[in-house]
Amino acid sequence: MWRAGRLPRLRLTATGEASMCSSKPAKPSLSSSPQSNCSARSQAEKQRRRREREEAILSNAHSTAKDEAVRWSEKQKMVYATQTPPGTKKDAMSPFPSSYCPEYVESSWYQWWEKEGFFRPEQHEKLSHRVDQTFALCMPPPNVTGTLHLGHALTVAVEDALVRWRRMQGYRVLWVPGCDHAGIATQTVVERRLLRDRGKRRQDFTRKQFLHEVWNWKKETGEEIYHQLRRLGASLDWSRACFTMDPGFSRAVTEAFVRLSDSALIYRSEALVNWSCVLESAISDIEVDSKQLSGQTMLSVPGYEDKVEFGSLLTFAYPLEGHDGEVAVSTTRPETMLGDVAIAVHPDDPRYQCVHGKQCRHPFTNRLLPVITDSMVDMELGTGAVKVTPAHDHTDFLLSQRHSLPRITVIGGDGTMTPPCGKWLEGVKRFDARQLIVDALVEKGLFRGKKTHPMTLPVCSRSGDIIEPLLKKQWFLRCEEMAKKAIQTVEDRKLEILPHYYTKTWNNWLFNISDWCISRQLWWGHQIPAYQVEFPNSTEKQEELWIWGRSEDEARQRAAVKYKVKPEDITLTQDPDVLDTWFSSGLFPFAMLGWPEQTKDLQLFYPNSILETGSDLLFFWVARMVMLGTELTGGLPFKQVLLHSMVRDKHGRKMSKSLGNVIDPLDVIHGVSLERLQQKVMEGNLDPRERLVAMGAQRKDFPKGIPQCGTDALRFALCSHKMQGEDISLSISEVLSCRHFCNKMWQTLRFTLGVLGANTTPVGTLEETSPVSSLDRWICSRLYSTIVECERALEAYELHAATSVLYSFWVHSLCDVYVEYVKPVLLQQEEAALVLPDTHVATSILYHCVSTSLALLSPFMPFITEELWQRLLPFRPQAAVQTTLCLQPYPRSSQLAHWHFPEAEKDFLLVQEVIRVARSLRAQCAMTKDKPAMWAVCSPSQAQVLHRFGSAVWTLSRISSLHIYSPGAEPLLRVHSTPPPVGSLVGVVDHTCQLHLYIQSGMNVDKQMLRLSQRRDKLVPKLEKILCRVRSPDYLCKVPAHIKQQMDNKTSALQQELEAIDDQLKVLQQTRSKE
Repeated sequence: MWRAGRLPRLRLTATGEASMCSSKPAKPSLSSSPQSNCSARSQAEKQRRRREREEAILSNAHSTAKDEAVRWSEKQKMVYATQTPPGTKKDAMSPFPSSYCPEYVESSWYQWWEKEGFFRPEQHEKLSHRVDQTFALCMPPPNVTGTLHLGHALTVAVEDALVRWRRMQGYRVLWVPGCDHAGIATQTVVERRLLRDRGKRRQDFTRKQFLHEVWNWKKETGEEIYHQLRRLGASLDWSRACFTMDPGFSRAVTEAFVRLSDSALIYRSEALVNWSCVLESAISDIEVDSKQLSGQTMLSVPGYEDKVEFGSLLTFAYPLEGHDGEVAVSTTRPETMLGDVAIAVHPDDPRYQCVHGKQCRHPFTNRLLPVITDSMVDMELGTGAVKVTPAHDHTDFLLSQRHSLPRITVIGGDGTMTPPCGKWLEGVKRFDARQLIVDALVEKGLFRGKKTHPMTLPVCSRSGDIIEPLLKKQWFLRCEEMAKKAIQTVEDRKLEILPHYYTKTWNNWLFNISDWCISRQLWWGHQIPAYQVEFPNSTEKQEELWIWGRSEDEARQRAAVKYKVKPEDITLTQDPDVLDTWFSSGLFPFAMLGWPEQTKDLQLFYPNSILETGSDLLFFWVARMVMLGTELTGGLPFKQVLLHSMVRDKHGRKMSKSLGNVIDPLDVIHGVSLERLQQKVMEGNLDPRERLVAMGAQRKDFPKGIPQCGTDALRFALCSHKMQGEDISLSISEVLSCRHFCNKMWQTLRFTLGVLGANTTPVGTLEETSPVSSLDRWICSRLYSTIVECERALEAYELHAATSVLYSFWVHSLCDVYVEYVKPVLLQQEEAALVLPDTHVATSILYHCVSTSLALLSPFMPFITEELWQRLLPFRPQAAVQTTLCLQPYPRSSQLAHWHFPEAEKDFLLVQEVIRVARSLRAQCAMTKDKPAMWAVCSPSQAQVLHRFGSAVWTLSRISSLHIYSPGAEPLLRVHSTPPPVGSLVGVVDHTCQLHLYIQSGMNVDKQMLRLSQRRDKLVPKLEKILCRVRSPDYLCKVPAHIKQQMDNKTSALQQELEAIDDQLKVLQQTRSKE
């Protein structure tokens, strides 16, 4: 059921095209061409872009600096070798490896979490920080036939992050795993297996025997998806795992059908459906792929030895009956002309005024075809006359209803021509008949030509067959009233769809909805609990009578009451068809909780808190859950719908098995060779060109295969993308960068454990730890601000914002600044006392920053955070509330209110810029070990800031001393009144602050002059561009005051830097002259 990466297609097509059966067209337009000119241009453009992408892949022309193949070197792999029986806690006291290895880190933790029941809602009662709130959701159940790819991994990463976050907040959490029985997909897989292994077809078995084979196959292969979910770290309650064919779920499906039938919402009728001739079944919209053809194309079709031609528009004539002349029509499907019952023209078309009301003679059936008028016809397209084939075209079917036209089926369910076509075509396969009909038209002198024609071809995603719209008796669910309620719930804000712009799509789809065909001609699935009623003793010809019930006995009793006969006088035959898989999937939010029984789970967790899924399932799954849930339970199945975008490959193509570009998340987690990737493509059933493109892309993108990245890195990379917007183009290099982040975390813990191990004084509690130095105050406040931003982002479901702020704090604040600042403690350098007068406070702050950050990161990176948190546990100042990080209280900003120092964060912005410029000056001189003196020439307020953060500046800038010179300022402690020495290297921080690095010797004058000249060449155009903008006529009157101030500051800073460069070049020139 899980079809990540596929957007729903709602399209209206005219003669020659198959459209979808679950969305009725709004104001259809008939034409002699199956596509409008605009549609043809759009398809041609799509086809052109696709060809360009493919050619770029094959020619290696697509590469840019950003998109180069992933560069990586094989890392040393470490294995957790301690004997740990499955389900027992991992030994966190074993020697700490020198570097991060995902294989080592991710070993054993999940089995322990699962065995201890940490993911079950019953754990809620054991939490000291529990709150009386519930968070429940169901995972979109993946098809039992498939394996997960990165699109599914995104769903897991997002949902698990939300679930773990709420669980740590003390919510009663339920996240139910499930698997969809995938009727068509599963039956197809098992049929192919039986044919390959035993040479038998489904028809060689009884239905019971075949279903036995399916269940055996499910037992053998059905656990693969669950294995992938566990490897992804999904904190699911496995004790409640739900398969849509389980007895309990099947009872729910039967109950739903009976209740909906009793309410007259389910009915049986004859209508056009999407039909697969290979499967001999109706199929759902989402199982129809749209193949874009730019024109005449030869394609392989199942059941045909030779390729079949598509993308051609054929024109032929119908002679007028009793008059001279003819009416020419065009079609891409000439085999359907045997079912033509009329010709339609626009009433205002001057070309056909004289034929209104006349008739044409069918050249093969001798049938008279009336020429009818209808304003739906587009007279600008083709000949302006349209052949009407109601039994094989959705638009023509609507037209037949308006004009009371007959419907003649000329193609059977097996794809062969039917008896009404005549003996010469009866039993001939439809595409073979196509050529026979064209030849016959030529022979009769009625063929008028053929031309190439862009078109969209509907293809069955399961069988590769070309979809045929056929008239069939099926079971339908009335949707109009339920759809109105679904629209109203969103308008009344009882249901929220995020992002909100999908509300318009929701309304459009539901407003144009048509009744849903819910029956499928399969054996695998929920057999429809409806029975055909017959009275064996009756002598009259009986019409088709149906009854339904929860069992055959109940159906018999219902029939006896309905038809006023004795139960024993009735013969019941259950409908052999099964229900559409989407019908059972639509019940998932409440059927998984035990409905229709009023179970404790149903009372506690229904409605679910949220549904998170891909935007492509908004109509096919989400809308149907809302309609069915509201109708059957009296309430909405969930309160919010959170939709994420589609995951594409780095070339912008959707991830699809048909393109061969899907990536198994386990291949990213464990690593995989290029050879194995190519082998997987070869094992697939791809078109030769698609295989060539897929393998070319793999060789280009992964010349050495995919490196081992680990689960945490993959999850963090996926959550780092903005879900609610543009499609996600994930590259492995991004995941590899997140693995580097994991190693950064690992090394930070090595340092922290070293500090804690050497410290004889216990770490202070969070409440009693108060920062002393300015940098202590800054890092504490940065942690507080990080938690505030993380809280805001998670409440808004902006996971990318949360991951960004957490990454920034750990790398840029904790590691790049604070850890570098406190290293003298561990290294016991002589200047440590000057830097950190109170090392105990710094040690406590370091511990709490690391420990709190691990808790913040836990929902996104469960394995590494658990591993590192467990290693910190012995140093915890208080006993842990829980034995696992995933049940610890999630950090709250209110706990760190005493660590909020906004002025320190604001002041440190200047300090960071000073450090950056100082390091840049050192780099210009190629200084590595020397520590020169530095002067800061700045304003009085800046002087005070630099004075407070003086130790951080000289430690992180790697200078021997910091001299602060502020002309005209009051004398300050340690602020020198003497200006910097002449000939110092100058760097500009902003328009009021300059740095002067005094280099006494060892400078390469020529190199320095070259660097300064190059810098000047870059700055001059920047300054000219700003001055040009400032001098424009509209600048003074249109630009806001704060923007003007920013521009003035930039101008002043650039001018100062250019002046400083000129001065330095003069001094360097003089130095060189003396030499």
